[in-house]
Formats: sequence, C-alpha cells, structure tokens
Amino acid sequence: MKLRFSAFAVLPAVIFALTGVRAQELKTIRVGMIGLDTSHAPAFTKILHDPANGYEARVVAAVAQSSPDIESSHSRVDGYVETLTKEYGVKMYGTIEAMLPEVDVIMIESVDGRPHLAQATPGIKAGKPTFIDKPAAATLEDTIAIFDLAKEHSTPVWSCSNLRYNKGVVKAATTDVGEIAAVLSYGPASLEEHHLDLAWYGIHPTEALFTVIGTGCQSVTRTHTEGTDVVTGLWEGGKVGTLLGLRASKTAYGVKVFGSKAVIEESAGAGYPELMAEMMKFFRTGEVPVSAEETIEIFAFMAAADESKRRGGAPVTLAEMIEKARAAK
Repeated sequence: MKLRFSAFAVLPAVIFALTGVRAQELKTIRVGMIGLDTSHAPAFTKILHDPANGYEARVVAAVAQSSPDIESSHSRVDGYVETLTKEYGVKMYGTIEAMLPEVDVIMIESVDGRPHLAQATPGIKAGKPTFIDKPAAATLEDTIAIFDLAKEHSTPVWSCSNLRYNKGVVKAATTDVGEIAAVLSYGPASLEEHHLDLAWYGIHPTEALFTVIGTGCQSVTRTHTEGTDVVTGLWEGGKVGTLLGLRASKTAYGVKVFGSKAVIEESAGAGYPELMAEMMKFFRTGEVPVSAEETIEIFAFMAAADESKRRGGAPVTLAEMIEKARAAK
C-alpha cells in the first residue's frame, strides 16, 4: 500500500528538527500586565507588538494600579492606560483574578515595589510564569516572601533591572581581565521614603555591580551624605565591590573593573530590547535567567546598606539581614 503524507502533517516535526521548538510552543503568548504607572509598561508593549521584532507574544490584558502617595506613580497611570488601550488594544480588567484566565504569563510593572507581593501572589498560585520589574519589592522581607511563594507553587518567577543587559555592563562582565580584585559601579540613586534607599533608583547600579562581580557578598559598609552614597561590599575571596550612588552631581551609569591582567571601564544605560529578549526566552521555556538566590542577595546588600547607615557606617553582614527578614515573616 502506498503511503501518502500531508505537508501539514509533517510540518511540526520539521519545525522541531530545524529549531528545537515544538509546534505548541509557537503559539502567540498572551501577556497580562499589572501596574501601568511606569514608562516601562508602554515601552515593553511597543517592543512586543512591533512586527519587526518577530516576537510571538502580545500584551492582551492589564490591571491598572498606582500608588496615591507617590506622585510619579499616580500622575502617569491614566496616560499609560490610554496608550495601551488605544494604540495596542489591551483590555483592562478590574482585578488580577479576573484577568488571569485570559493570559499565559504575567509582567508586573508597578513602579512602587510595595504592592509587588500582593500583585504577584494570585498569578504565582495559578502557576503563571511571572516577571517582576525592578524593584522586586520595597523590602528584603517581601522579596523573600515572593520567592518562597514561587518555590511553594513551583512557579517560575524572576526580577531584575534592565541595566543587567545593557551592552556596556555585559561587556564589563564578560571581558577577560584576569582575577577580579574590585569592581566600581556608579549611577543615580534618588531616594523614596517607602523603599530601601537603594531599591528605588539605586537598584540599577546595584544590579550592574552584581552582574559584573557576581554573588558572594558577605558584608557591607556605607558612607552617606545628602548628595552621595558610597556602599562597599566585601566578597568571598577578598573581592571588593563598591557602589557609588549619585544625587548631587551630574549623573551617569558606568562600571569599572580592576583585574590582575587589565583594568576596564564601560559606560552603561538602558537595555530594554535586550531585557525583552531574555523575557521571551523565559516565557517560552520557564527557565529564569536570574536566580532567586541572587535577587535575594542583592536585596540583602541594600538592606545591609541601610542598616550600616543607621549604625554610622559600621559593617553589617548580609547573613544578619537575611536572618532578621526571615524571622519577621
């Protein structure tokens, strides 16, 4: 008997053989966005919806939330809601729970880290892969709670600053300078009273510091003035990582790496398209590019910096801060 094959019948196998992607993975991913009070919300939506980028994902639904006690939040949300609905056809929902059945993955985009735990909880419990834009939360306690909940429900969750994927930061992290002795990361560090000092805007240079030097910070000391912060961490093996937070001077982002073979310095800035590329890999595979342990260490670094400030610049260990945060849950 002569066998006959339909081209449509063999197409999925051909696609998988050529790309390693199964046919069911090629469907358009439905993104649900929570919190529309930051410029990241329309920026990421624009990247996803631009046909030139070739992403098989669209923001189809959103829950608009903002913070009445942060001017930069409540003053912008209405404009961003209008942009998403009129330009991209995003459907607005009154609650996160009502939105969840209509989406495959979650992007939390509230500029305020305080509601992130509450915003992430329904999606995590429903098993929806979740990206939380910086900061993961306003405190170390909430950051730990988010990742503990994600582990409990086996839901992939991650968070980062887009600066992690900036070309300058990536180059500083990947250039062979020999054994790293020290890294300096600098950038703006404006403060917001409801967050850890560095979690509001200093999260960007902090994330760049960890991207280059890696994890393993043991203790932190901080020198604080009205216009400048110098936060110095001692890493395993004697490496030193220094964060220079700028408020009084002209601001810029950059990293400088001191190695046994070379000293290099790279300027840095936004990395929206690069971050979106990592998010798309995450949406397709469920594999997080930044571990929970690293993000928790970053927040322990920032919490230790605040504690050092309270203690007049005395060294504070990250282990102490993590222990206190877990005890407070």
